[in-house]
Amino acid sequence: MDSTRPATRDTPQEPRTDRRGAVVAALMLAMALAALDSTVVSTAVPQIVGDLGGFSYFSWLFSGYLLAVTVTLPVYGRLSDTFGRKPVLVAGAVLFLLGSLLCALAWNMAALVAFRIVQGLGGGALQGTVQTLAADLYPLEQRPKIQARLSTVWAVSAVAGPGLGGLLASYADWRWIFLVNLPVGAVALWLIMRHLREPARERAARARVDWAGALAVFACGGVLLTALVQGGVAWPWLSAPSLALTSAGLVLLAVVVVVERRAADPIIPGWVWRRRTIAAVNLALGALGLLMVAPTVFLPTYAQSVLGLAPVAAGFVLSVWTLTWPVSAALSQHVYRRIGFRSTAMLGIGTAALILSAFPFLPYPGEAWQPTLLMLLLGAALGLFQLPLIVGVQSSVVWEERGTATASILFCRQTGQTVGAALFGAVANGVLAARLGGASDLDAVTRALDAGTVPEATRRAVADAVHAVYLGAAGAAALAFLVLLFLAPRRFPVLDQ
Repeated sequence: MDSTRPATRDTPQEPRTDRRGAVVAALMLAMALAALDSTVVSTAVPQIVGDLGGFSYFSWLFSGYLLAVTVTLPVYGRLSDTFGRKPVLVAGAVLFLLGSLLCALAWNMAALVAFRIVQGLGGGALQGTVQTLAADLYPLEQRPKIQARLSTVWAVSAVAGPGLGGLLASYADWRWIFLVNLPVGAVALWLIMRHLREPARERAARARVDWAGALAVFACGGVLLTALVQGGVAWPWLSAPSLALTSAGLVLLAVVVVVERRAADPIIPGWVWRRRTIAAVNLALGALGLLMVAPTVFLPTYAQSVLGLAPVAAGFVLSVWTLTWPVSAALSQHVYRRIGFRSTAMLGIGTAALILSAFPFLPYPGEAWQPTLLMLLLGAALGLFQLPLIVGVQSSVVWEERGTATASILFCRQTGQTVGAALFGAVANGVLAARLGGASDLDAVTRALDAGTVPEATRRAVADAVHAVYLGAAGAAALAFLVLLFLAPRRFPVLDQ
C-alpha cells in the first residue's frame, strides 16, 4: 500500500452509520440526474427540433450544458471546502431542478438552450460534490465500494438513457424528459436535507470567497471551450470568430493568473499544480478524457456505416464497456493495496493503449463481436486506471482541500473530452476529405446513414477515419502512462485516516 504521512489526521467527517445508507442513496440519485441528462436528450432531438425549430443551433443543447458543467467545477469545489458539502450540493440540486422545469416550459430553441445552461450550472455542483462526499463518507479501505456504485450509476445511465429518451419522446412528449427529473431530484433533496449531517469544523470567523477569481475562471473557461466546441463546426478554425474567441480566451487566462496570484483564498490555489501527485493525476485524467472521445463519439458511426448495424445494435457495441468498467473499478482495490495507486493506474492505462492500438488491425468490414470484445476489455482497463487515481488524490489531502482537489481532476477530465472532440473531429474529417474529396466530412456520412445508403467508398473512408482516431486515442493513453511514469511519485502520500 502507498506510504503514509506522519501523524496527520483528516478532519472527522463521517455521519452516523445509520444515516450513511440514506445519504449514499441520495448521492446515487443526484449522480443519476447528471449522468442521464445528456444521454436521455440525444434520442429526442428530432422531436424537439420538430416542435421548437432552430435546427441550426440544436447542438448547443449538449455543448451549452457541457460548458456550464465544466467551468463551474473548480468554483463549486472551492465553495464546498469553504462552506461545507451540504449547502453546495443542495444549491446545485435546486438549480438543476429549476433548469429542468424551465426546459420543460421552453417556447423556442433559444430558450431551451439557455435553460440547459442553467441545468449545467447545477450539474457542476452535482458531479463535483457527489464525488467529494463519496470520499468523506468512507475511510480509504471502503472508498472503492462507493466509487464503484457511482460508476454503476453512470453505466446504467449510458445504457438506459437513449432508450428512455426515445420512449418518452415517442409515446408521451419530449418535455417529460426534463419533468421526470423533478420527482427524482425531490427525493434526493429530501434524503440529503434529512440525513446528511456534517460535523462542526473550525472555520475562519469570516469566510472569504474569491468571487473575482470565480468570475474570471468562468469567463476564461467559457470562452476557450466555446472556441474548441464550435471551431470547425459553426465556423472554420482559422476564421475571424475562431481567432477572436481564442485570443479573448488567452487574454482571460492571463487575467485568471493575475487575479488568482493576488487572491488570499483563490478558487484555483497554486498547490493543485505544485503537488506532484495532484498535478500528475490532473494531466493523466485529462488524457483519459481525450481518449474517451474515440469510442463514445466515433464508434457508433463506425458500427452503423462499416458493420452495417442498426442504431440500437450500434449502441450496444459501445455500451458494453459500461459493464466491465465498474466491475474492474470495484476490484481495483485488491490490486492497489498490493502494488500501489500509481502502478495499478499504469497497468490499466498501459493495457488500454494496447487495446486502442489493436482497433485499426480489425479486419474489414469485420464482425460486430470484434469491436465489442475490444470495448469490454477497454472498460476493464480504464476501470483499473481511473478509480485508483481518484481515490489516491482524495486520500492525499485533508477535508478542507478535498473538494478543490476532486474538482480539479474532474475539470481536467472534462476539458480533455472537449479538446478530444475538437481534435479527433478534425482528424476524422481530414481523413474523410482525403479519401472522398474536399467537401466530405462526418456530417455527410451521418446524412447518408439517415438516408439508408452508404456507398462502399464511404464505408472504407469511415473505417480509415475511425482507425486514425483510435490511433490518436492510443497516443493519449501512452501520454497518460508517461505522465504517471515520470511525474507521479512512486508512492502516493496517504493521510492517516
